[in-house]
Amino acid sequence: MARHDWIIVGAGFTGAVLAERIASELGQRVLVIDRRQHVAGNAHDQLDAAGILVHTYGPHIFHTNSPKVWAYLSRFTEWRPYFHRVLGMIEGQLVPIPFNLNALYALFPPGLAARLEDRLTDRYAYGARVPILQLRQSTDADLKMLAQYVYQQVFEGYTKKQWGLAPDELDASVTGRVPVLVSRDDRYFQDTYQAMPREGYTRLFERMLDHPNIEVQLGVEFADLPSAPDARVVFTGAIDEFYRYQFGPLEYRSLRFVFETHEVEHYQPVGTVNFPTNFDFTRTTEQKYLTGQRSPRTTTITEYPEAHRPGENEAYYPVPREVNQTLYQRYLALSSDDADRLFFAGRLADYKYYNMDQAVARALQLFEQRIATLPRS
Repeated sequence: MARHDWIIVGAGFTGAVLAERIASELGQRVLVIDRRQHVAGNAHDQLDAAGILVHTYGPHIFHTNSPKVWAYLSRFTEWRPYFHRVLGMIEGQLVPIPFNLNALYALFPPGLAARLEDRLTDRYAYGARVPILQLRQSTDADLKMLAQYVYQQVFEGYTKKQWGLAPDELDASVTGRVPVLVSRDDRYFQDTYQAMPREGYTRLFERMLDHPNIEVQLGVEFADLPSAPDARVVFTGAIDEFYRYQFGPLEYRSLRFVFETHEVEHYQPVGTVNFPTNFDFTRTTEQKYLTGQRSPRTTTITEYPEAHRPGENEAYYPVPREVNQTLYQRYLALSSDDADRLFFAGRLADYKYYNMDQAVARALQLFEQRIATLPRS
């Protein structure tokens, strides 16, 4: 194997950003490997048989409040402004998700909806994002009733399907991420920057990795590489897998995707429709809303959550429970003796749920605070 200063395992956001920074800023040689036959990790996209650009591993909508992350990624792509909208099927009606004042008036009698709006604006002010956990603790009877309704109709069933656990079996941070919006803003995200890569995510990654100091090898397992004792390693896969499940496997959730082509211009009224109750799937996303593509046909992706089975399906989501965090810390401690030569980073390696912008921020921070200051080996 040719001499490399670094081996980066995983060609998703974390691995690609670190490869680009090390190659460009430090002038060091990087080998990027991925067990899949493509770059871009879970953000990979490609044209399907109908000619529709689809996200291979489910919908990825970019949003961030970080000027630094936005500026960095903008080096490798032009953007198409896009504001994602989600509707939830609640009691037979499609209403905005997150739950907001428009949903309130769609589901409650006008007089009661007006009273609840007054209560919300008096207590939290117009424009507030109120975590459902906080709303459930309200001493106001009307707000407590509303919180219980949203919890049961929007959050509880969806959570059981997504995680395979009841909400009280998960870390409170999961509940804390579910807001009620005291506004009529129907956008799913309220971040400063919201857009999609104009040519898709895969093209963004190809540009990021197009550097003379970077070599990419696909369909390659880290365990199958010949020994390279002088190379430092960044591992972005599952940390328990790296250590051969020495303490037992960490818990992850997986997804099964069903892609369907429809001979209509649009199949649903917005990008994503959620199904919090009933059915065994959680949501259906229509790709053309995300990409802005024009075609008389359209493709949807429906997501069926399922347990992760190592070697059979992909690990997508670390399960936020205290017992899992304790086990993760045991694995992380194994790397302490090799802290300047072995780095773990990314959703699976850090055992932490990252949005795409958070994965980029994590990689940039790791590079700036630790990797850029290392003595050259």
